[in-house]
Amino acid sequence: MKNNQFDLIVLGGGSGGIASAVRAAKYGAKVAVVESSFLGGTCVNLGCVPKKIMFNASMINEIMHHAPEYGFSLTSPILDWNTLVNKRNAYIERLRENYAKRFTQFNITLIQGTGAFHDAHSIKVNDVLYRAQHIIIATGGEPSPPTIHGGQHTIDSDGFFSLTKRPDKVAIIGSGYIGVELAGILNSLGSETHLLMRGIRPLSRFDNVLGDTLMEIMQQQGIHIHPNHKAQEINLHSDGRKSIVCSSGSIIQDIDVIIAAVGRKPRTTGLNLEKVSVATDEQGLVLVDAFQNTSTQGIYALGDVTNAPALTPVAIAAGRRLADRLFGQQPEACLNYENICTVIFSHPPIGTVGFSEQEAIEQYGKDQIKIYQTRFTPMFDAFAEEKTPTVMKLVTLGSVNQFF
Repeated sequence: MKNNQFDLIVLGGGSGGIASAVRAAKYGAKVAVVESSFLGGTCVNLGCVPKKIMFNASMINEIMHHAPEYGFSLTSPILDWNTLVNKRNAYIERLRENYAKRFTQFNITLIQGTGAFHDAHSIKVNDVLYRAQHIIIATGGEPSPPTIHGGQHTIDSDGFFSLTKRPDKVAIIGSGYIGVELAGILNSLGSETHLLMRGIRPLSRFDNVLGDTLMEIMQQQGIHIHPNHKAQEINLHSDGRKSIVCSSGSIIQDIDVIIAAVGRKPRTTGLNLEKVSVATDEQGLVLVDAFQNTSTQGIYALGDVTNAPALTPVAIAAGRRLADRLFGQQPEACLNYENICTVIFSHPPIGTVGFSEQEAIEQYGKDQIKIYQTRFTPMFDAFAEEKTPTVMKLVTLGSVNQFF
């Protein structure tokens, strides 16, 4: 049993879990990480990293489209999808290997399997008990399945990275950041792309000017936008193609691939959280305080499994602060979650930080808010027939011009 006793057990080998494990090990703690799949979690395997590679490929194609405007003569470039995917997967494998090397370097034990709480200080994996004074839940999130008739004929954002060829025609259900990112990538790589939105604009959780401007640009780029179109039914036809019946009565036909980007949910199934009285909210997110403490002493949570911003740098920073507090003699160490920047890798990319105009008005009242906004054409588009607008907006507390 001595070999199964640790100072810290981390459930989940993603960005936040690895960051906390490595930082704790650097302080001399005996650490184990429980992971049921590949090291690196969503970001490395099915999120930020492969998405950014696909985004880069699509941006290269966009730049080549603009090359004649700058005097270059190019023959029509052809994308070899398999080459792109194989290089992407090889790069991801190198990242996994680097994580494994860091585990060896800092004597971190990797326990391969699915962990579940046996009690507040022990985890069962493959019928073996492992004990620790401190346990961190860092199991991340996963795509929410669509709840419509025929939803089994869709793929999610994970499935996008398993595509063996570029679809000729694709429909994306959902217009949050994942939906608009995939729409931009596929459209720029040559797929006929349809984006279905339940509301009147994409990115409904962000400032309205971002969604309105992005929708304008996406339509200019040739993406078929379908506002107020809620997917009601999906049908699979004999030729392998699909159709979507919308609540508006319209039907989108002859679709090769349908991607459901309808949100994400915390990955907590099977952890036995109720057995150790770890509280969750109505969405299943683990409730934590400012120090990442759950409702049960000695159990902590961070990253996408909590209600913190679902961003890799946030999970990494939270994990390191927690390790500093538990093992680095920094009892007040915690992450300041205010004013965290967010980047959306749409076409074009979007950056935002602080309150949206709507949020600021709700907090302080409309008469207290002062808005500065400008719109211009970037110099890159100086020779372009179709100009892509750049919009900048600053939301301030009017009396003192304080930024949010």
